[in-house]
Amino acid sequence: MNSEQEKVPSFHMVAGRVPYSDQSEDEDYAPFEHRKVSKATSSLGTLIHLVKGSLGTGILAMPLAFKNGGLVFGLLGMVLVATIYAHCVHMLVGTAQKACKRSRIPVLGFAETAENVFANGPPGVRRFSGFAAAYIDYILLIVSFFSICVYLVFISTTLRDVLNYEFKLDWSIRIYILLTSAAIAIITQVRELKYLVPFSLIANTSIIVVFGITMVYVFKEPITFDDRRLWPEATNLPAFFGTAVYAIEGIGIVLPVENKMKHPQHFLHRFGVLNIAICSITILYNITGFFGYALYGEETKGSITLNLPNDQILAKSTQLLAAVAIIFTTGLYYYVPMEILWRKIGHRIPEARYNLAQAGIRFAILVANVGLAMLVPQLEPFIGFVGSIGSATLALMTPVVLDTIFRWPHDFGWMRWQLVKNAGLGLFALLILGVGTYFSMLDIIAIYE
Repeated sequence: MNSEQEKVPSFHMVAGRVPYSDQSEDEDYAPFEHRKVSKATSSLGTLIHLVKGSLGTGILAMPLAFKNGGLVFGLLGMVLVATIYAHCVHMLVGTAQKACKRSRIPVLGFAETAENVFANGPPGVRRFSGFAAAYIDYILLIVSFFSICVYLVFISTTLRDVLNYEFKLDWSIRIYILLTSAAIAIITQVRELKYLVPFSLIANTSIIVVFGITMVYVFKEPITFDDRRLWPEATNLPAFFGTAVYAIEGIGIVLPVENKMKHPQHFLHRFGVLNIAICSITILYNITGFFGYALYGEETKGSITLNLPNDQILAKSTQLLAAVAIIFTTGLYYYVPMEILWRKIGHRIPEARYNLAQAGIRFAILVANVGLAMLVPQLEPFIGFVGSIGSATLALMTPVVLDTIFRWPHDFGWMRWQLVKNAGLGLFALLILGVGTYFSMLDIIAIYE
């Protein structure tokens, strides 16, 4: 039977609004013990997925972030951003687990958690439960599927620039889009997180090799700090925080991978999967950003690979490896939106045709993405606009809102410090939302000037 059908009962079937008198947490109910997960993922596999969800080509933009933030503030600011993001993930997963316990449900997804929290929250927010779930579902669908278009363009551009130059070819980007889509068509047919672990491992390894090669070039040259800025100018702060947040954010895969864990209690542990993943990513980002900007200074480009010598094969290989990393990540990018889409339409398809329907839907979506990538090669600013809204609201604002509603009105601790903390995080999320939207709009305007 197709894995999409081997699930616990849907939230919409079992977790409607519960009378307040029945909502007290039942200490005897342990959601983890009631989960029935086929093909569960190990803690190591979950760690690999979580690292891949946040560790991407964004690491190559870290020197530019440090150029905007300065060496000292860059280090401190990246740690701050990583800490805030990790805390938001803790809030999201913690709220989901507490909602499961309160409603006696083994597992809840991202949108289902929002619907549950709103439906059982204060009277004033209950009517928005359906909207909260729909917003999360559709923004994840839009960002995930349309981002494939951007990745197709990025991979194909990289292949065109390197291969055309090396082999004296004159192939257009559309040929490379078609060639790339052939490889992606195979990877996106893998449906189980457990079987996607090797692909994420290859992608992580490729990015780490890129990191290693880049550091070889960085440390070959003498590094001076004499004319490097240590602190940012006020006007550059938004660009720093915008780059840092978008580079590390991967909230869409958090609950799906936690829900598929063989030992979910390992996820939020002090030395658990989440903290190890975020700490590892932060260290790599800080090393790349600090030493990349220290070496190249004001000549630092949008991707540090563009600062490497363009006449050396080893340097050029970093661009190819970055493209390989994205190719092998597309299966993970497909997992979350396909889970959402299948939940919405799967019940309309006869059980005997589940596998055929899954394969057909996945291939049809890829064909649509390929067509869009070939027709609109300047799609990135539009996706960036949607992505900036999605990243700020889903990764930062949503966990804050759900935690606040779940705790309302009395569970905020001494002097209601949890509420004050959440208010501060909400303001930070609004700042990131404004910054991302502003710069995306500037990119869109520049296309039509």
